[in-house]
Amino acid sequence: MSVALLPPAVIDVIIPAYNEEKSIGRVLAEIPKGLVREVIVVDNNSRDQTGPVAAAAGATVLREPRPGYGHACLAGMARCYGRPLAEQPDIIVFLDGDYSDYPADMTALVAPLLRQEADLVIGSRALGQREAGSMLPQQLFGNWLATNLLRYLYGARFTDLGPFRAVRREALLRIGMQDTTYGWTVEMQLKAAKLGLRCTEIPVRYRRRIGVSKVSGTVKGTLGAGYKILWTIFRYL
Repeated sequence: MSVALLPPAVIDVIIPAYNEEKSIGRVLAEIPKGLVREVIVVDNNSRDQTGPVAAAAGATVLREPRPGYGHACLAGMARCYGRPLAEQPDIIVFLDGDYSDYPADMTALVAPLLRQEADLVIGSRALGQREAGSMLPQQLFGNWLATNLLRYLYGARFTDLGPFRAVRREALLRIGMQDTTYGWTVEMQLKAAKLGLRCTEIPVRYRRRIGVSKVSGTVKGTLGAGYKILWTIFRYL
C-alpha cells in the first residue's frame, strides 16, 4: 500500500541501543524515506561508538546512562512528549538497533494506525518469515508461554512480544508505561488489552541480529528476562 494514499500523520521512531555500533547505521539507512519525521536513538550507556555512528547517520541521539531497555524507551518517549502539543508525533514506532528487524516493514506496520483501524500494532515474528537461527529455542518458548498467559488471563490475542511495534501517541499516554527493563513489551500489550484498546498484529520478517544478544545470548539475560516478563504478567492481574 502506498503511504501517499493514507491519511497524513507525523511518525517518530525510537531505537533503544546498547553497544550497536556495527548495526545501527544499517538500521537507520533502511528506514523508509519520507515516512518518518525524526529517528531518536537512545544510547543506553554504550561502551562503543553507537552514539557517534547514529548521529553521523542523521539520527537524534540521546544518552541514557541508566541501564535497561525500558529506561531507554522512556527517555525516547520523553523527547516526543517534551515537544509542544501541536508538534508531538501522531504515531511512535519502537525498533531495535541490532538489525534483526527489517526497517522497510515499517510501512506495513503503521498502515492500520494510519487507517484509524488500530491503536497498537505489534510486528509479529511468529506470523512472519524468520531466518533460521534468528530466534533461539528459549525465545520461542518464552513467547509461546507469555502470549498464552496473556490470552488466558487478559483475553489478549497476541502471537509475539516483538519489540518492533507502532502505537498512537494518545494510546501510549493512556497505557502509562512504567517498566524500566525486560518487562517493557509485555507491559504495553497487557495494559492495552485491559484498557480495551484496538490491538492488532502484522507479520514482519526477522533475521539473525548483528552481534550477540544481551538477553537471549546469555544465561543470566535469559533467566532475568523470563522472570521479569512473568512477574509483569501476574503483577497487573
